[in-house]
Amino acid sequence: MHRLPRLCALAVLLAGCASAPSNPMSFFVTSTGSGKGADLGGLAGADAHCEKLAASVGAGGKGWRAYLSTTGATGVNARDRIGSGPWVNAKGVTIASDVASLHGSNNLSKQTALTEKGELINGRGDTPNTHDMLTGSTPDGRAVADAGDSTCGNWTRSGEGSAWVGHHDRIGLRDDDASRSWNASHPSRGCSQDALKATGGDGLFYCFATR
Repeated sequence: MHRLPRLCALAVLLAGCASAPSNPMSFFVTSTGSGKGADLGGLAGADAHCEKLAASVGAGGKGWRAYLSTTGATGVNARDRIGSGPWVNAKGVTIASDVASLHGSNNLSKQTALTEKGELINGRGDTPNTHDMLTGSTPDGRAVADAGDSTCGNWTRSGEGSAWVGHHDRIGLRDDDASRSWNASHPSRGCSQDALKATGGDGLFYCFATR
């Protein structure tokens, strides 16, 4: 006689669980790199790394994309890969409302460019300094147009070559636009893990959710 009300109550409980919000994070800095310097397995490998890290904290399945440009006949711009925004970090702080503001007056800093775990990344003045983020991009988020290597062979090399990086903490050796740039500060010394560390990096990069 009381079976139906109990089943209804159970159905309501299950429905509530099913609709419980997942982790709202839509932006993070990778807590770890590939371990092979700038060899990320190409864009596909970098995107998969973003998805894996996001899934580890309950934020998977959002169309995660690495903020990386590539060059050549099939080259792509990082700004065209990351969706339309808005993006929030692991603490729910808005990084940028859209692509234009991301490449304009965004809210990226050492305090807001957090990992998927909500942790800070070392910046200038910390030991070791790991503020260099792989991007292969210009300040407006497009592929570097010169003849040199700016993406470590489109993110497949861990030896010779170079990649453009940005400073997640917006601090460099000088007080200029390049030093304050989150996505286009300077080229790396090489593509290996040791070469990236030598210029203040650790093979880390930005991840954005596209949905």
